[in-house]
This record gives sequence, structure tokens and C-alpha cells, in this order.
Amino acid sequence: MIKVLIVGADGQMGQCFKTLASNITDLEFLFTGKQALDILNINQLNTIFNLENPNFVVNCAAYTAVDLAEDNEEIAQHINEIGAQNLALACKQYNATLIHLSTDFVFEGNVVKLLNETDFVKPKSVYGSTKLAGERAIQSALDKHIIIRTSWLYSEYGNNFLKTMLYLSKTKSELNIIADQIGTPTYAMDLANAILCIIRSEKQTLGIFHYSNEGVTSWYDFAVAIFKLAKIKIQVNPIPNTAYPTKASRPSFSVMDKSKIKQTYDLEIPHWLESLELCMERLSAEGKIV
Repeated sequence: MIKVLIVGADGQMGQCFKTLASNITDLEFLFTGKQALDILNINQLNTIFNLENPNFVVNCAAYTAVDLAEDNEEIAQHINEIGAQNLALACKQYNATLIHLSTDFVFEGNVVKLLNETDFVKPKSVYGSTKLAGERAIQSALDKHIIIRTSWLYSEYGNNFLKTMLYLSKTKSELNIIADQIGTPTYAMDLANAILCIIRSEKQTLGIFHYSNEGVTSWYDFAVAIFKLAKIKIQVNPIPNTAYPTKASRPSFSVMDKSKIKQTYDLEIPHWLESLELCMERLSAEGKIV
């Protein structure tokens, strides 16, 4: 049986894998949070790999606080670059395939075009720079790697834009949301399912791939859709990004071309509105939307 090690299992993606794993019988999963496996701890890595000898390693561990990274560059660099490199070296030693999650923030995002895997990368933030450095460290250390860049990740779990909007709506009657940053939300459960399809595939085509849900939207329209589906009455105002300055610069347009991953692994990707509705139904069933 194929053994899959999920690293960073306490985070949003890790919890999605845990949910899916409860109904999967053809794969064996091992979930490790930071306490069980710190990717900066070489001894822990060697112990886990020697004991478990996984076939696949999915790296869900990352420093993702985009604005905080501007003041904590060393920490972000350690986790996003050195940690990724450590995993790659361990995978090489134990002949495992590494599936690593990266981000649309590796792009400058100043041109309105679908971004493909070979387009020029130029991060605008510390977060984006450290994630790009992690990609390159993996490419240098390990042949058997699959790097998946994704965008605007959300789910029932962890901290994300969807849950922030629902939280703010409890105390606010009006919200100002940026309308001129364009991208595509990604339901983390869809991404987790796609990764499982890759693991099960006999093709095992390696390299960099892009994955998000289908469609294009702004943060403003994303928020409006959330409140509409939740049947929450709140005034949402579109504003330019200049009206809401942040420490880290973000891509203005980061819609990714998913043709490569769809064709390579025969994936059908849902539209972001369809997946948002499904996520909201699950939150509602759990009593998390009032």
C-alpha cells in the first residue's frame, strides 16, 4: 500500500487531508504536526523517514502570514526555504516523491494574462520570495518533486478570508473590500483531492504545476458571494488597494493557467463559486454560520 506522509498536518491543508483520509482505504496516511515533526530538525526528519519510509511526502508546512513576514524574514526563510530543502534531501535519501505547495505570490502580477508554469517570476513580498526560494531549493536537491502553486486558499479549517468575513459580519454592518486585486479562490478540499489523484496516478509527471479553482474574481466579489450564500445582510463597499495599504505588496492580477495539471492528470476542476457553495453548506451543517 502507498504510504503518504502529511507534513504540517495541523494547518488548513493538513486538516483537509485528515477529513478525506477517514474515507480512504487504498492509501496509508501518517499525519505529523510541528511537535511531531519540525522540518527544521534534521534528527526528527531522519527518525520519521527511517521509521515510516513513506512513498509520498506532502508538505503543507509553511510560514503564510504575508504581512508579518515583512518583519520576520529570517523565520519565513527558515520555514519556507530551508525547511523545504530539508524535506527534499530526506525524500532523496529515502526515495520518496515530494509534493510541495507553493503560491501565486511568486509572480509580480502586473500584467493581465493567464500565468503559466514557465512565466517569469518576480515576487513582490518576503513571503513570495521565500516561497520561490523554497521551490528552487527543492529543484536543486531532488528530482522526484511536484511543486503545486495555488492561490487564495480557504476551507472550513484554519484562518482564511472566508472565515474572516464571517467573523467580521458578526460585529460590523459595513465592510470595505479591495476590488482591484484579481485572482481565483481555491477550496483547499479540492486541492487535497487533486493531490490524491496525482498520488494515485500511474503517470507521475514531475515538475511545477498550477492549481486553483476555475474562474476569475476580485476580493470584493468573493466577499459579496460569501455573504449572499450565507444570507448575511451587510454593506460591502469596493475600494482600491491604495485605500487599504499593507506591509506586503500583493500581485494585482494572479490568475493561473491550469491547463498543464488538468491535461497531465486528467483533472476536472470546479468553478470557484460552485466550491464556495459546497464549503458554505458544510459550514452551515456544522452550525458555524449563524
